[in-house]
Amino acid sequence: MTIAFAKTRELGAVEKAIIFTESRKTQNYLLRVLADSEFKDGIVLFNGSNTDDRSRLIYAAWLDKHAGTDRVTGSKSADMRSALVDYFREEGRIMIATEAGAEGINLQFCSLVVNYDLPWNPQRIEQRIGRCHRYGQQHDVVVVNFLNRKNEADKRVFELLSEKFQLFEGVFGASDEVLGAIESGVDFEKRIASIYQRCRKHEEIKVAFDQLQLELSLEINEAMTQTRRKLLENFDDEVREKLKVRASDSTASLNRLEQWLMRLTTHELKNHAEFIDDSSFRLISCPFTAVTGQIPTGLYELPRRTGEAHLYRLNHPLADAILAQAKGRNLDVQEVCFDYAHYDGIISVLEPIVGKSGWITLASFAVESLDQAEDHLIFGAATDDGLALDEEAAARLFSLPGKVTGPCLNIVPARLEVAIQHRQVVIQRTISERNARFFEAEAEKLEGWADDVKLGLEREIKDIDRQIKEVRRGAMTALTLEEKLAGQKQIKALEAQRAQRRRSLFDAQDAVDKQREQFIAAIEGKLTHKSSLQKLFAIRWKLE
Repeated sequence: MTIAFAKTRELGAVEKAIIFTESRKTQNYLLRVLADSEFKDGIVLFNGSNTDDRSRLIYAAWLDKHAGTDRVTGSKSADMRSALVDYFREEGRIMIATEAGAEGINLQFCSLVVNYDLPWNPQRIEQRIGRCHRYGQQHDVVVVNFLNRKNEADKRVFELLSEKFQLFEGVFGASDEVLGAIESGVDFEKRIASIYQRCRKHEEIKVAFDQLQLELSLEINEAMTQTRRKLLENFDDEVREKLKVRASDSTASLNRLEQWLMRLTTHELKNHAEFIDDSSFRLISCPFTAVTGQIPTGLYELPRRTGEAHLYRLNHPLADAILAQAKGRNLDVQEVCFDYAHYDGIISVLEPIVGKSGWITLASFAVESLDQAEDHLIFGAATDDGLALDEEAAARLFSLPGKVTGPCLNIVPARLEVAIQHRQVVIQRTISERNARFFEAEAEKLEGWADDVKLGLEREIKDIDRQIKEVRRGAMTALTLEEKLAGQKQIKALEAQRAQRRRSLFDAQDAVDKQREQFIAAIEGKLTHKSSLQKLFAIRWKLE
């Protein structure tokens, strides 16, 4: 057996693990193996009967602990389950469970799931992961699947589960949509069992699984297409974005900033690149001579999906050059007509202003503080009848198809300038509050260090005082002059040591004060905000 797959969402502190097996025999085998390892303490078994000595002892202790309370239901099977789960939560480290542990128990305190035996039914795998990946989980759940790489059928089953069913893309993620598309996990399991029973040769297994994968592809793709269509027709764009559903059937799911970047890239590179779809393009020539050496030609993808492609993203040299070129243009005020009637989605924040017109300005606000640079886009927008648009509504306008209908007079309402200035103040106040929290946290660290230094030296001084008292007591009870003199010499040496420690304490306090002053001076220097506002454009808009 080898570990074939380990999917982490974000590795947290894994202190407990649940191991799933398909049989009691395998469960007992794993118990024997782990009993001779460093994990021997804190192992608990979970199966349909739990008649082993270990489970009976846990159950008896649980009954004594909860005697006379409503935790004890009187049903031995229910109480046994509660006892084993409580033990696993409070004392256990590893739970070895058969399929009985995949339903009806909550293990959100455990963040490692090991499928020692991987079931063929994808819904059973979801149930197993769902024991830990649920409300109240403090860490990202790590899933480890064991696979016999020498078994061709096992390998193909794993490929189907991981790639076609997307089981390990995250619970409540892509797998839910896929699992909802198949008729029955039990039916799928039966079809797998049939292949195992009738196919013996490598080629027979390959042909059977290829046929099954083809059937599943047609079934899943059709159901997912119907699901997307329903979402596009009935859900607001904001909901669709959270569900990562897009109007096109692109292989990438881009967030709004990435979509804007691709649209700008399409405009700026129209004579220098061949655009394959809305998330990939082939750069034929680089128009930016100053950074040509940093921008290779070839395929770019957002996100990268093939090995030979360059990863296109914000902060890529090509994206930086495109943004700088676009921001540097001096744009005349134009009138733009946005077309909501022919948009294939729903943007609820825009529906109240359909048929209205107004003004929009956009500015880039850059702030440097605490050695960090931040860029903020600030919209100022309003309708002609005086209704101010929030930044979400203003930004959503640019999700719509639109066309420039011609130039117009540069008479942007003054209230938009006021709105931008107000937003600047809010951003700066937010940064100041965040910096204040940073200062407080750093000051607490400094005070903690000072306390540690002070307490350490004071502890040493107290220890020397104790030694002096013991030596003085010994000198007083000494019988000979030599012993008394030796005791006095030892006392003198200890007193000198104590005096040195006291001087060290004073020196340490002075060092702390000096470091505190340096810290405050350094923070004060960093807290000075350097900000700049660059007006990007102003347009007259109409929403139809």
